[in-house]
Amino acid sequence: MDNRKLSICVFCGSSHGLLPQYAETAKRLGQLIGTNGYSLVFGGGNVGLMGETARAAHAAGAPILGVLPAFLRHVERPLNGSEELIVVPDMQQRKAIMLDRADAFIALPGGLGTFDEIFEVLSTAQLQVHKKPIVLIDSEGYFAPLQALLASVVRQGFAIRSIENFYRVVATPEAALQCINSWPGGAASTTQGDPRG
Repeated sequence: MDNRKLSICVFCGSSHGLLPQYAETAKRLGQLIGTNGYSLVFGGGNVGLMGETARAAHAAGAPILGVLPAFLRHVERPLNGSEELIVVPDMQQRKAIMLDRADAFIALPGGLGTFDEIFEVLSTAQLQVHKKPIVLIDSEGYFAPLQALLASVVRQGFAIRSIENFYRVVATPEAALQCINSWPGGAASTTQGDPRG
């Protein structure tokens, strides 16, 4: 992995979902990551939206780091040697490495694993573990229910401060990268923060 490149971690489904637009958005995001000279961190599998993003990024010249739990290796097969692959024992270590190796996070539609990853980076942002950009691409309105849930968390007093400060929701991959590049403090300069503030 070329540490001089902005490293973007993409969370997304290991399935394609029902709508073809999800795969088109994933391919476009991967392409833009490569053509902008960024590197990709992802879940390591050559399946679903995850595979679409990684293949497009690889085709566009992006260095790729996949992080794959050993128990998923035969379900979410790697990209045939076109990536740096780290095999870990469990999902917890996968998330820890993704958080450590990425400068920014982009989420596409996905299932429970994708939401787990989104909440991991959101909760650690709220705890000031990091100040890295978090962007959700709301393809076909997929994240509208999540936005409603997060707004309710704030209204009901279960967030110390508005968690809306820690993420953005955009409509397209182009807007996602623009958002990352204009993030307060700059995505490339984000560092581990002091949890004490």
